[in-house]
Amino acid sequence: AMDAPINPEITIKIIGHQWYWSYEYTDTLEVKNFYGVTTKTPLNITKDSYMLATTNLTHGELRLLEVDNPLYIPVFTKIRFDITADDVIHSFAVPSLGIKVDAIPGRINVAYLKVLRSGIFFGQCSELCGVNHGFMPIKIIAVDLTSFFVNNSYNKSHN
Repeated sequence: AMDAPINPEITIKIIGHQWYWSYEYTDTLEVKNFYGVTTKTPLNITKDSYMLATTNLTHGELRLLEVDNPLYIPVFTKIRFDITADDVIHSFAVPSLGIKVDAIPGRINVAYLKVLRSGIFFGQCSELCGVNHGFMPIKIIAVDLTSFFVNNSYNKSHN
């Protein structure tokens, strides 16, 4: 994780709700190819991410940590997270990525990240936000750019 004011290649807005997370990719992703040519791909994706019920898990999935819509992020990319909430104070915590940022209504807290290896990273809300506080996990999947575009190629929102 980085806390320097870098120039992000992608910004993701993270919103805590009672009791789930939503992710918005609202800007463009700038990608420089082998020849140094930069292409800008507009991203317009909103996803709500709810915990999967224990009865919906398949073998090998983690109880209380799996979600229906994980957050996909590209590796080797400077990412800015704008973190907020729409109801009460939540906390966006992913220990293995070194992130724990309060999600506060009416405020945007910022975290910077550059993931150097692909993988799956789990976290949870770490602020007592209400009766279902223990049931709003975070699942981040860091992938190469091609997989990032494949996994975000359409709007997976519940809305």
